[in-house]
Amino acid sequence: MLIYLYDGTFEGLLTAIYQAYYRREKPDSITTGSAMQTHLFGRTVQITTDSKKAEKVSQAVREKISPAALSNILFAFLSEQNEATTWVYHYLDLGWKMGKNVDLCLNHNPVLKILDLARKVKGERHRMLGLIRFRRLNLKYDIYYAPYKPDYNITGLVAPHFARRLADQNWIIHDTGRNLAALFNQKEWLLTEFQLDKIPSPAANEETYQKLWKNYFNSVTIKERYNPKLQKQNMPMKYWRYLIEKN
Repeated sequence: MLIYLYDGTFEGLLTAIYQAYYRREKPDSITTGSAMQTHLFGRTVQITTDSKKAEKVSQAVREKISPAALSNILFAFLSEQNEATTWVYHYLDLGWKMGKNVDLCLNHNPVLKILDLARKVKGERHRMLGLIRFRRLNLKYDIYYAPYKPDYNITGLVAPHFARRLADQNWIIHDTGRNLAALFNQKEWLLTEFQLDKIPSPAANEETYQKLWKNYFNSVTIKERYNPKLQKQNMPMKYWRYLIEKN
């Protein structure tokens, strides 16, 4: 069994795929050291991330398969599922032969897996664009803070939307489960490790605005059409912890 070990980044994964073709090897698994299981007869190869090699693979996927395929493997990667990186390799292995028709090969298990993971990650990203709630903090500089805990690693996917929509504000979108955050300074955003032992107190008028939002939320509710089951379907309870209108 041949196992490729990479550093857990998307660039690292693409570098591993580049090396597989350059060396004319067919790894049975592409994984990180932390996720690797012990294989008695396995041979491991440590892959060093190379941004130029990663870009070559990225460009090849766009040109020889499709831009959609590149999005699919990125979304699947961000699902952080244990086998996702190996499925990415097999998905692309077929993609080099089938081109843009690879997504029609639903009898190929890695294709099904990649498309399913991509759908789930895209779905959560779309849902969280409407469920992320910002609150103004009582700090020297105006900063709006939005904690949330998504199933998938989507902070880098939602940040561009808010960089456009809230371009005149300083904000933090904090994935509390991964201790990861997108920070925006009215010019650009970046992803960084981020941890708060205690959330700073809200700004002086923040509680007033939160009460106004709750009142609005309650006032637009049509009691005769209240449907808790549908509400939980569109706004799952696992996200309610950070929803202002639900607290």
